[in-house]
Amino acid sequence: MTDSPEDLAAALDATGYLADDGLATAGFLALRMGRPLFCEGEPGTGKTSLALALATALDRPLIRLQCHEGIDAAQALYEWDFPRQLLHLRALEAAGGGQLDVEAAERSLYTERFLLARPLLQALISAPCVLLIDEIDRADDEFEAFLLQLLDEHAVTIPEYGEVRAEHPPLVILTSNRTREVHDALKRRCLYHWLEHPDLVREVEILRRRIPRVSAALARQIAEAVHRLREMDLLKPPGVAESLDWGRALLTLQRDELDAATAARTLGAVLKYSEDLDRVRAKLDALFA
Repeated sequence: MTDSPEDLAAALDATGYLADDGLATAGFLALRMGRPLFCEGEPGTGKTSLALALATALDRPLIRLQCHEGIDAAQALYEWDFPRQLLHLRALEAAGGGQLDVEAAERSLYTERFLLARPLLQALISAPCVLLIDEIDRADDEFEAFLLQLLDEHAVTIPEYGEVRAEHPPLVILTSNRTREVHDALKRRCLYHWLEHPDLVREVEILRRRIPRVSAALARQIAEAVHRLREMDLLKPPGVAESLDWGRALLTLQRDELDAATAARTLGAVLKYSEDLDRVRAKLDALFA
């Protein structure tokens, strides 16, 4: 049961996700009020991981829609299974000796039997679930407008089929890396939370929790180094995911200490742009002084 933000924080903690008071409160309110939760923040701050952790903590299936440029209703909501519809028409024609009742055939085509549910429709017809609409800022304005009915009413209208309404509304988590501004019409329908990178103590705790074999000393060295990297003028500052990758890389190499020489060999685990690699390598000695 999640009767308070503290209960939800504890349930998330049990999955390995460490939520601060603000995030736990936002998640609790979204759950109790039946409102979508819109999470913005830099890449790697744990937005997508939050949805995964909520699904685990609440024992609900996770349905994920990964947004991209040009995404449309056919990819996000539904498609009709045209090959099966065509076979069905041929079977009806054969059964009727070459004669076909057009109206009856048309009615039989647009039924659940031939409806291919994509993530948004799956979320509406599933039992209570967590719906992750990931990186909504990658989609275009038209797709945002398309989402409004779903977020308002937990329902969508399919012209040939009719309205589909969720018996148990999904818990909707939308994420954005803020590569562009999302429109107010979408934001108004959501609760909002901005995710920051964790502070040093929390990042050490995340490393220890997610990678149990990392020693306390090494976890602190990694967290301190990552925090210094975030203060540099990098194209892509490392997120928590990169901190974890760095920890796993060091364990794979059987290193129990992070020094300048080891960092130089493993920077590819934490930095993903050649310009950032060059900038940091030039300052490694100062970074680990």
